[in-house]
Amino acid sequence: MTIIQATTKHLKDIVPLFDAYRVFYRQPSNLIGAENYIKERLTKQDSVIYIAYINNVAVGFTQLYSLFSSVSMQAMYLLNDLYIDTQYRNQKIGTLLIHKAKELCREKGCKGLMIQTEKSNPAQHLYQREGFIKDEDLSFFWKTI
Repeated sequence: MTIIQATTKHLKDIVPLFDAYRVFYRQPSNLIGAENYIKERLTKQDSVIYIAYINNVAVGFTQLYSLFSSVSMQAMYLLNDLYIDTQYRNQKIGTLLIHKAKELCREKGCKGLMIQTEKSNPAQHLYQREGFIKDEDLSFFWKTI
């Protein structure tokens, strides 16, 4: 398996995975929208995307967004997206993508890595195995604008 950081050259590989990720979260398939969104993220360099390949086939990805903590005055990353093609699950691909994200955080001297996911996402067991702790002290509030 190979894990690389995506550039716009990898759009054809990442778009179907990103679209499948959105469908997993009960969104309608939208390959054109997915391509536009990912292309914009990569062009503006406002996210970091790692793609996992097995035999030159893109089988999973993770997308990270930069965040900052005013209290600690440090940078950190939000691992917002992690998706493995259903045919390739339970092969430690998610674990290796998380390790790549942790490596990036160490290289950048970040405070840490935060993961956001639905309460019902079964991947929470993976996150806990990787040493992530559910934060019981913080609450997030949301308002569509």
